[in-house]
Amino acid sequence: MNKPFSQASENNKLPIFDVIKDYFNESKMVLEIGSGTGQHAVYFAEKLAQLYWQTSDQGEYVKGINEWINEYRHYNLGRPLILDVTQKIWPIRECEGVYSANTSHIMSWEMVENMFSGVGQILTPERYFCLYGPFNFNGHFTSSSNEAFDKMLRDRNPESGLRDFEALKELADEKGLIFVNSHQLPANNNLLVWQPKKKE
Repeated sequence: MNKPFSQASENNKLPIFDVIKDYFNESKMVLEIGSGTGQHAVYFAEKLAQLYWQTSDQGEYVKGINEWINEYRHYNLGRPLILDVTQKIWPIRECEGVYSANTSHIMSWEMVENMFSGVGQILTPERYFCLYGPFNFNGHFTSSSNEAFDKMLRDRNPESGLRDFEALKELADEKGLIFVNSHQLPANNNLLVWQPKKKE
């Protein structure tokens, strides 16, 4: 069995689920941006049996995600769409929830802008966008480990790195998304939640 595996994903799936279950409990279909190994998709789809969990990622990760889906026995988990957030037309036009974990710090800022723009266009009113990962608040790291992680990311790719919550909030506002809440989770991570602004 050669499925990709992330110990961090295994460790954080339950704390994340305990938060997102309340935001997605009325959703019929949730898009996951950057499904990675596929572990979260399988776990959340099984726990949220009332909805359809649609995976997506860049092409190089599709095989690994499918290896996890191959062992899933229910019908509410979609095989990965190839999604690059910078593409002009996304492969999905509408959804009732969006989830993404550990993506904003490996993207360039331009890609983060594109992600929020895309989410703002496809997310239906009164539904939620849940973004998980390590973030800075008020321009400061929340831990020394996050600071070291940020340095590692920027050494590898200067365009990546931990994002400031305030910058994300301002960006989201520009893209038609209003901030709802921030949930502090283990290992110096947070889950940030937005939803579309109400149209006047």
